[in-house]
Amino acid sequence: MRPELAARLGENVPRYTSYPTAPHFHPGIDAAVGRSWLEALENGDEISLYLHIPYCDRLCWFCACHTKQTRHYEPVTAYLRSLHAEIATIARIVGGKAGVRAVHFGGGSPTMLKPQDLVALGAALRGSFDFLPDAMISVEIEPNDMDDARLDALAEIGMTRASLGVQDFDPKVQQAINREQSFLLTKTVVDGVRSRGVGSVNLDLLYGLPHQTRQSVSSTVAQALTLEPDRIALFGYAHVPWFKKHQTMIDEAWLPDSVERFAQSRIAAGLMLRAGYEAVGFDHFAKPGDALAIAARTGALHRNFQGYTEDSCETLIGLGPSSISRFRQGYLQNMPATAEYGRMVKAGGLAAVRGIALSEDDRVRGWIIERLMCDFGFSALDLVERFGDAGQRLLLKASSIALRDPDGLLELDCDRFVVPPQSRPFVRSIAAKFDRYLETGKARHSVAV
Repeated sequence: MRPELAARLGENVPRYTSYPTAPHFHPGIDAAVGRSWLEALENGDEISLYLHIPYCDRLCWFCACHTKQTRHYEPVTAYLRSLHAEIATIARIVGGKAGVRAVHFGGGSPTMLKPQDLVALGAALRGSFDFLPDAMISVEIEPNDMDDARLDALAEIGMTRASLGVQDFDPKVQQAINREQSFLLTKTVVDGVRSRGVGSVNLDLLYGLPHQTRQSVSSTVAQALTLEPDRIALFGYAHVPWFKKHQTMIDEAWLPDSVERFAQSRIAAGLMLRAGYEAVGFDHFAKPGDALAIAARTGALHRNFQGYTEDSCETLIGLGPSSISRFRQGYLQNMPATAEYGRMVKAGGLAAVRGIALSEDDRVRGWIIERLMCDFGFSALDLVERFGDAGQRLLLKASSIALRDPDGLLELDCDRFVVPPQSRPFVRSIAAKFDRYLETGKARHSVAV
């Protein structure tokens, strides 16, 4: 599977959970713009909600999320008051025009919330927004937080998908990333959510961690498969110590090189494919009957800030500090500092402080990048029919890339531009060729494979 390319293309490029990516947001798109975009929602629109819980009771050294460690619950209680205020403000602006199709609780660690606070948050959402009957509710779970009361609370708020962080079961790797979590504990939580009627379980695994080897990755995947998850997300560890200072706790000498990372990813993928899972995009796997696998087969797969999704809502409203909203008109990000975020929403306003309005060129490039990331290709005819002259201009760029690419990462097959199977692990590098902001920005990113 082309290890020579892994060495040469081990470049730092975005994960493309949005386009343009967050480093290119600017303060010219602010709360006033966000209010106008919310007011522009139409009757009958469907929306998704993302709730960010920016606290953990233990800081994992590999984590690149916006979160902070706290050993006391008082800051969490104060934050929840702010979050409830933001929910109320946005609900007033939306005014019941839109139905909620999906909710995702992320962090940080949503499951460090006390059971009564989880239930109160779920009640606030349902009391403020109109939920569609089959709305999906997914929650990121830290197994070390869990007990029966929290499991009962998650069932009470209607959780339909549990996403458990695993990373790696090897004790040496766990110690190096400050995330000790036994297989037995993980199994207990999986059994607990299933016994409460939750129909879908996702496991997050990582490769490229300190002290990881091909053998340890294989062992972790084998153990994970015994839990029969409906989905597995296989992420490459993003070592960004210039962005997340706690990652300096990880000695870079412990990290595998790009060729070893690539080998680990291919071994893990092979084990999952042989177990009957279907590849979804370049880093997700799902059972054939899972909605994510069906979306991938039918061309209905999408990509947002949570990764690959079957959620087709055009509007995603982010709640909480640093959370990002997506609208038809563009992207909007909340104030990252928790205290300042709290002051803004308690004053009755929105917490948005930066974003970007989409140009027609952004829309075309964003569509190409999403289709490459989701379908490993796109139709030239579809491109031009959707975007007219703007699509025609990008068609010429795509043709130039395909004709001049010595590595064969992008090929022209009749009317379709396709990423051949052997090149799919490098799809982020291919997508980056359509990113007009990448060379002009100063942001640093994680490695592509």
